[in-house]
Amino acid sequence: MPTPTISPVVLARASAHAALDAGFAKADELGVPFTIAILDGGGNLVAQVRGDGAALASIGTSVAKALTAVHFAQPTQDLQGAVNPGQALFGLGTRDAAYAFVAGGIPITDAAGTVIGAIGAGGGSPEQDHEVAAAALAAIA
Repeated sequence: MPTPTISPVVLARASAHAALDAGFAKADELGVPFTIAILDGGGNLVAQVRGDGAALASIGTSVAKALTAVHFAQPTQDLQGAVNPGQALFGLGTRDAAYAFVAGGIPITDAAGTVIGAIGAGGGSPEQDHEVAAAALAAIA
């Protein structure tokens, strides 16, 4: 019996692992230990690896950044200003620990522009987190 397709939002394990490899290559280049999380388009974990020496907090923040990128369909660095006082998402970043409005989360889109997942990286500065997530994304695109 063939395995049924459960969701139209599919991110293959092989793609997730290619992204992890590319992200960790960038992390090694930066000399910073990272945790990288890959989620599918439904916000479900496909793969996550905590690199040797990566901060324990990076486990949760990498997932939160990826989830934010999936749910808002934008890189988290582009959403940072939206949680400031007077802005549309003010307070959301403090009320819901599932989201992280800081650089390091990038959505993964298919050829049609549909969000099929996201990458979240944590461990370095926000700029380094974004660099690692972007390197991981490049391995999928």
